[in-house]
Amino acid sequence: MGRKKLLIVDDQIGIRILLLEVFATEGYETFQAANGRAALEIVRNHAPDLVLLDMKIPGMDGLEILKKIKEMNREIKVIMMTAYGELDMIKEATDLGALMHFTKPFDIDEMRIAVNMQLGDDGPPSRYAIGT
Repeated sequence: MGRKKLLIVDDQIGIRILLLEVFATEGYETFQAANGRAALEIVRNHAPDLVLLDMKIPGMDGLEILKKIKEMNREIKVIMMTAYGELDMIKEATDLGALMHFTKPFDIDEMRIAVNMQLGDDGPPSRYAIGT
């Protein structure tokens, strides 16, 4: 079995770069997309194990992207990221199959632990998990 695949979908390049660096270091094969169309293309071609999905993306919003991801492959895990406390949208995302959400600015260690928990079903977790 190859490395776990992680797709980061966010229109803010700074967040994508930060998350890419963190999760590449964790040993995941990482992909990134700035919009829904690119994200769905990656889902179609690479079938990521988990998607970190921003709720507010110009064009196709996070809920729409989430629906389409789940239509393509119900097995893909999705964690939502949002800068706003949109409880109704978060509830809808959960109803559509999102596992959890992080409010920006999120704690990168908490995000890393959550992703490792979701994807860490084959092999021991990182020995360098928490703290420095």
